[in-house]
Amino acid sequence: MRSRRKLMRIGAIEAGGTKFVCGVGNELGEIEDRVHFPTHRPEETMENVIAYFRDKRVDSIGIGSFGPIDLEHASPTYGYVTTTPKPGWSGYNFVGTLKSVFDVPVGWDTDVNAAALGEATWGAAQGLDSCVYYTIGTGVGVGVYTEGNLVHGLVHPEGGHILTRRHPDDDFAGNCPYHSDCLEGMAAGPALEARWKAKGDTLPEDHPAWEIEAFYIAQAISNVILTLSPKKVILGGGVMKQAQLFPMIRAQVGSILNGYVSAKPIVSDIEHYIVAPTLGDNAGLCGALALGVRALDSGTNVS
Repeated sequence: MRSRRKLMRIGAIEAGGTKFVCGVGNELGEIEDRVHFPTHRPEETMENVIAYFRDKRVDSIGIGSFGPIDLEHASPTYGYVTTTPKPGWSGYNFVGTLKSVFDVPVGWDTDVNAAALGEATWGAAQGLDSCVYYTIGTGVGVGVYTEGNLVHGLVHPEGGHILTRRHPDDDFAGNCPYHSDCLEGMAAGPALEARWKAKGDTLPEDHPAWEIEAFYIAQAISNVILTLSPKKVILGGGVMKQAQLFPMIRAQVGSILNGYVSAKPIVSDIEHYIVAPTLGDNAGLCGALALGVRALDSGTNVS
């Protein structure tokens, strides 16, 4: 039975490279209202954001943003989007712009870290103190939650750009503008389309594309198991809507690890270890809610 106390109103922003999703919810992870609009130049986009929240009377706001972003509290550019190629956003003071209008605590992190936090708080990793969240879609992003905290470090995880071994039947050069054949360059949605001359969601389930796709994703997961030892691996994003990928990836991970990691969730229960987000398409917005809750609890800007 829900407590009779008044629930706090938390603002949430899932700031994606192609669209913004804004919403209002509470500390139970319940989304009460939402709106979305395309990501244009920051002046236009943030005008829409501010207009949405202006009459919502929120107690805090959480932001999960496309990156790269500055998460270092001591930095003079904390709260900024940094080196993105998106027109107008490089060097943009995202948090400062909101704080100039709304005098509330603001939580700030990457969109994938937010999704990881959302799944750890209310989703597939609830009750666990660690998980890794991959979003595999237009790009590849990785959010890391370990021992109850989101991982930042020097900047923040950019696991979409790790190097991978090449599949023996794959001669695609890769399409990452920085690294060519990194994980994103080989496995993101645009790589699928460039390699096969068709969008992934038009390819049949038995197309050879999926075995190659699983090969690259499984390498990344195996590497993260060996380095971070997460208690759950969650795979979201548009590419992972191809449900046939999950058993293929799990089998490839088992083959790569070859019994070296003998933990039960991997050896005998891997279908519950490598999973889809329980929150589905709400993972990012719920993660932003969770960031807003953390900001409210601390009474200041947090990430």
